[in-house]
Amino acid sequence: MSRHRSLPPRLRGTAFAVGDRALHGETNGRLRGSDLEAPFWGVRSVDVDLGDVFGRCAAFSPRLRPGWVFSHLTAAALLGAPLPNSCKQATDLHIGALHGVQPARGRGVVGHRLAEATRTTQVRGFTLTAPADTFALLATMLEPPDLVAVGDFLVSGSRSRGGSRVDIHTTIDELTAAVTAYGSRRSAWLLRAALPLVRIGVDSRPETHLRLALIDAGIPEPSVNPPVQVDGGTAVLHPDLAEPRLRIAYEYEGDLHRTDQQRFRTDIVRRERFEAAGWRVVRVTAHDLFVDRASFIARVRRLRRLVESAHSAR
Repeated sequence: MSRHRSLPPRLRGTAFAVGDRALHGETNGRLRGSDLEAPFWGVRSVDVDLGDVFGRCAAFSPRLRPGWVFSHLTAAALLGAPLPNSCKQATDLHIGALHGVQPARGRGVVGHRLAEATRTTQVRGFTLTAPADTFALLATMLEPPDLVAVGDFLVSGSRSRGGSRVDIHTTIDELTAAVTAYGSRRSAWLLRAALPLVRIGVDSRPETHLRLALIDAGIPEPSVNPPVQVDGGTAVLHPDLAEPRLRIAYEYEGDLHRTDQQRFRTDIVRRERFEAAGWRVVRVTAHDLFVDRASFIARVRRLRRLVESAHSAR
């Protein structure tokens, strides 16, 4: 087996256009070597993580033309938005062409024409559609609950240790403006339905699905991450969702809550603190939301009837 001539160290972790001889100075034969990857037409990459959206975008960069920006699902992934597994597993890059520019084409690329008013932003050196515009563009690609989940993420950011919200990408007003600018294009009805359901303070995609499942079942919309006093009023906890009037807290528990021993112990203590403060805790799993939602909703209804009866008897 013939051995490939070593590439210059400067090419490691990079992607480059095959025709850019000034950059790499390698023969065409060497650029067809099995130690190089060809993620896109006319591009070679060396030690670039193509399983990561940032790596794939970096690999496509040599092909980027003026007026091309990352959009739709790719922009959402670059922003860190929560997406369903089917979207996260897709490797094609969505490239939006700004007004007057021809869309991208080729293997591994989905090209789009963007409206003239489309705004852009920068994330780690990549140019992409602005968060609010990305939300609007996703109406053609996501089911309603996941579109709401992206909206929740964009306006909520994350909770700091001090309790304030940080890394907020956009506002409800900016989402509203983007939906208005989207007009009557494809799936506009979905945007108009999703926008009123977006809430500030949501910490995860399952929380969004849980809230929407309760609403769809006719259960009053719970509060998002409200403050609950525990330990005799000396501490405050924030359940994922809650019905303060009935003192019912909803806590979503993903696999990490089960497999991480420290998290498991913390969850037990957390639940006991809620219960000592007179709250009922509904523990919710992925099975409840995505496999047997009917049984879960029936369980919630039984609990609510029980609590309502106890309130009436007082």
